[in-house]
Amino acid sequence: MDHPHIRLEGSGFQAVIEPDRFVPGSFQLVVDGTPQSHVNLEDPTDLSFEYVRRIGHVVDLAAEPGAPVTAVHLGAGALTLPRYVEATRPGSRQQVVEIERELIDFVREHLPLPKRASIRVRYGDAREVVGKLPGALHGACDLVIVDIFQGARTPAHVTSVEFYREVARLLSPTGLLAVNVADGPGLAFARSQVSTLAAALDHVAVIAEAQIIKGRRFGNLVLVGSPSELPFDFLPRLLAGGPHPAKALVGAELRQFTAGAPIATDATATGSPPPSKSVFQIKPGR
Repeated sequence: MDHPHIRLEGSGFQAVIEPDRFVPGSFQLVVDGTPQSHVNLEDPTDLSFEYVRRIGHVVDLAAEPGAPVTAVHLGAGALTLPRYVEATRPGSRQQVVEIERELIDFVREHLPLPKRASIRVRYGDAREVVGKLPGALHGACDLVIVDIFQGARTPAHVTSVEFYREVARLLSPTGLLAVNVADGPGLAFARSQVSTLAAALDHVAVIAEAQIIKGRRFGNLVLVGSPSELPFDFLPRLLAGGPHPAKALVGAELRQFTAGAPIATDATATGSPPPSKSVFQIKPGR
């Protein structure tokens, strides 16, 4: 194989960094055949994946434009969003939690971070590490991003209400929590995740491509929660920022979306459903 690659000790998955054939200076991290991250080293504000762009808009709303924030990222990938936060909010304090130490070393070697960035990486399972984060972070985070995958699936133990309540304790009174949820037709998992997040935070919204919210195809939904009311211009700005066509659910629409959906607990939680091989995965040799 010509591209940089490594076998991850923890999961046994193979990670590969491939150049973007269409955007010079850009690369894609593929883990277990699934594209997990896209990084533009020349322009870290360029967010290629649809759901990552939506989370980027949430980052933009976390504080006044350009103001530094305190952020925690659960799940690292190729550190796309920490790079974005540093580029758009220089001076931010960021903590990244990642279970695969080899992955971080691999990414840093081939896709180095800006030297000025204040990004600390903690290694271990996100659920365990969240419980051990410094007390100074509790109630102090402007932004928490949950983007946890093992291969193409999110593990069950980071989808429960107990997990979300623990994460919510990190948020400042106006802090924003963004969660990447992947699901397919029927959206049983996503609907349950919205109910679960709403049991942990008072204010919740869902943003995704319209056909995904309608349950017509597999894809990613971004769940956003906060202890406080979401900013007045929250939805218009998120939708206007694309990608299009965009759809958001709040209020009565959100309640209709989650009607009858169970709250996942540690005893009942399940991992996200696996995508079809044709959805995200890349054929060997490409």
